[in-house]
Amino acid sequence: MRDGATERQFDAVFRAEFADLLAWRRDVRRFRSDPVPEETLDLLFRLADLAPSVGNCQPTRFVRVDDAARRAAVRANFEAANREALAAYAGERAKLYAGLKLAGLVEAPVQVAVFCDEATGQGHGLGARTMPETRRYSAVCALYTFWLAARAWGLGVGWVSILDPGPLAEALDVPAEWSFVGYLCVGRPEQEDRTPELERLGWQARTAHPVLRR
Repeated sequence: MRDGATERQFDAVFRAEFADLLAWRRDVRRFRSDPVPEETLDLLFRLADLAPSVGNCQPTRFVRVDDAARRAAVRANFEAANREALAAYAGERAKLYAGLKLAGLVEAPVQVAVFCDEATGQGHGLGARTMPETRRYSAVCALYTFWLAARAWGLGVGWVSILDPGPLAEALDVPAEWSFVGYLCVGRPEQEDRTPELERLGWQARTAHPVLRR
């Protein structure tokens, strides 16, 4: 250990609670309308800043969407994309899809769009020359850190991906260099369950990821 460095040990109780946090982190679609305290949101954004990023480029850009007209544009975007997605299914799968609640865009009191600044000068290109997509992976790390922190503070998060990125970026008036990563609905969940809703409704069961050894 370097002179002056500190060591932080995490005990078995913390590790068990962390595993529990991962298990109870769910993709929430049904929200209560209670407002989220601004100080809590500020803290969650600061915690998201602790996420790793390639070359320390810190490319994540969070956009709070509070304006009613912009929210309406996001909902219209979702509805169009959702109709298109439904048309790609047939039979029982189409019927099941039609019954899924895939967004909390009406109920969620807080909505946040997450972008990656593809042109950021931070990090000076370290680690991204051969894999520039790692900037977007870095933004996903920040998104997930925000998500876990929100759950620890009793909030639910729903990641909406059934959106057309181009019109969404235009509706939110963000720089052309920002690529869309995800749209988050945030608030207190109506109910909580360890089992993902898509699994409970029969869309897709969870499977263990295989670990290959070479």
